[in-house]
Amino acid sequence: MFEWLFAGENWTGDQFGSSIPDRLAEHLGYSFGALVFVLLIGIPLGLYIGHTGKGGVAIAGLANALRALPTFGLLVYVVIAFSGNLPADWAYKGPTLFVLVILGVPAVLSNTYAGVQNVDPAARDAARGMGMTGWQVLWRVEVPNALPLILSGVRSAMLQIVATATIAAYVSLGGLGRFMLDGLAQRDYSQMAGGAVLVGLLAVVLDLLMALLQRYVVSRGITGRYARPAAGADVVAAESKVLV
Repeated sequence: MFEWLFAGENWTGDQFGSSIPDRLAEHLGYSFGALVFVLLIGIPLGLYIGHTGKGGVAIAGLANALRALPTFGLLVYVVIAFSGNLPADWAYKGPTLFVLVILGVPAVLSNTYAGVQNVDPAARDAARGMGMTGWQVLWRVEVPNALPLILSGVRSAMLQIVATATIAAYVSLGGLGRFMLDGLAQRDYSQMAGGAVLVGLLAVVLDLLMALLQRYVVSRGITGRYARPAAGADVVAAESKVLV
């Protein structure tokens, strides 16, 4: 596996039609293309439900049902049912993106909804008492307080999408799943294992980047970073030094 991973021809494309960087770019394209639609659907809908409290039970049930769908079976069905009605360039890309979006929406939707719902009612009431409108309460109080849970949902959805985007190779598309499928067909198990390791590394790197983004986007008042120790703790520490 390591020999395959570090072979120069696999990175330059001399041996295969596409190199590892080419497949990686395709994989990222599918993943981030789907993630954009997931965010456009999941966050506004989750904010609306969390803020108004309307439709929460129905959406929670729908999100759980979407999570239970078999991804590969859904992809095959959508390709067979709809690919003939799509432009040639989107005959397989469209169904693949659709399935990845279906996979990612529940995590973002449910976390956004739960994050807004769990905001301290006292903070919400105080904002209304100061004369804020519903829109201002949402953006100045509820969203900042719900941001850690919202970003946690985005991270979860991104990891699921990156790991599942390998199925694109089963419908004649590229991505890192191509190495696993071609390796299986050619009985080149080093190539299969190398492709799986690349997917895992990509997921880890993206998760670390999202964790770094979350660290600097979420307010310090919410996370408690750089919080000064309580006065009581200073007193206890001083007393301990005196006793020693």
